[in-house]
Amino acid sequence: MFVGGLVCFSIALQADTIVEEIVARINNQIVTRSEYQRSKEQLRQEALQQDPANAERIIEEKDKDVLRDLIDQQLLLEKGKDLGITADTELIKKLDEMRKQMKLETIEDLDKAAQAEGVSFEDFKQNLRNQIITQEVIGKEVGARMNIGKEEVQQYYDQHKAQLQRPEEIRLSEILISTEKKGNDSTDEAQLLTAAQAKADNLLAQIRKGTAFEDLAKKDSDGPSAAQGGDLGYFKRGTLAKELEDKTFAMKAGEVSDVIRTRQGFVILKVTEHQAAGIPPLNEVENQIQEAIYMDKLQPALRAYLTRLREEAYIDIKPGYVDTGASPNETKPVETAAKDAGAKPLKKKKKKLGVL
Repeated sequence: MFVGGLVCFSIALQADTIVEEIVARINNQIVTRSEYQRSKEQLRQEALQQDPANAERIIEEKDKDVLRDLIDQQLLLEKGKDLGITADTELIKKLDEMRKQMKLETIEDLDKAAQAEGVSFEDFKQNLRNQIITQEVIGKEVGARMNIGKEEVQQYYDQHKAQLQRPEEIRLSEILISTEKKGNDSTDEAQLLTAAQAKADNLLAQIRKGTAFEDLAKKDSDGPSAAQGGDLGYFKRGTLAKELEDKTFAMKAGEVSDVIRTRQGFVILKVTEHQAAGIPPLNEVENQIQEAIYMDKLQPALRAYLTRLREEAYIDIKPGYVDTGASPNETKPVETAAKDAGAKPLKKKKKKLGVL
């Protein structure tokens, strides 16, 4: 994701960086033609990467809202400044997550990776900071003010039972003791098998006595999932070997299997979750339903909030460009004689003073 983001960002930075024509003024901030063109190019690149078959349709649908989205961002960033949101701590966390995902040692290595993609790391960080600030403003100013009642959750549950229906599924963790020879190991096969089974039996005995399965997996498992405490993820019926399916689907959540011989060696399996087939009870999916309702409500609530911010702001759009999020209640900026290129935009006077 990070590399893909860098590529898009790199392409965008190369587009139209010469002419700094002002497309829109939002209070004391501006949107330039190069920023506008950059956003249009980024939209195109993302559409081509995410859904090549429908890219042109997606671009056509979203292209008209590019200026609206840039104005939205400026309004949200200004509100973030008013609220004292800096995003410093969250930015460090995000960058560190990216560093770990890319298996890099330091943030300096992340900087080098950005430069290798032709991207200014400072520009990339600022772009990420802006995303964090806008999301925090949306969370505080819009999300936190949306109430989802129990009746609303119940109604959603009753109306979407078909979509909520799910198959039987288990989540497994493993401890694998491999019987494959390592390097120049001269141990004969029989000895290797005996030692591996003895180790697996010993680990199972420790688990039965109360030692945490996850801790032993991290320390002793030879499987690729060892670092994750042995977690293998979810499995539906028909996705495991018949012998393993019969054993594990008969187990309850939290149960641990006996030692099982496989081609790779000896394995101990734990069923960490066992989901029954059918429609889950409301209490199991309540959080999922609340999230779905929240997302359904968020966009219209956010649009209403941004409309209100527009009505309180000074916004001037260059002829030939359209803000699809404009409010009919916006008051036009007052024209002044000082219309030279260096003149600063005036703050809009409040309506209550009777000034248009």
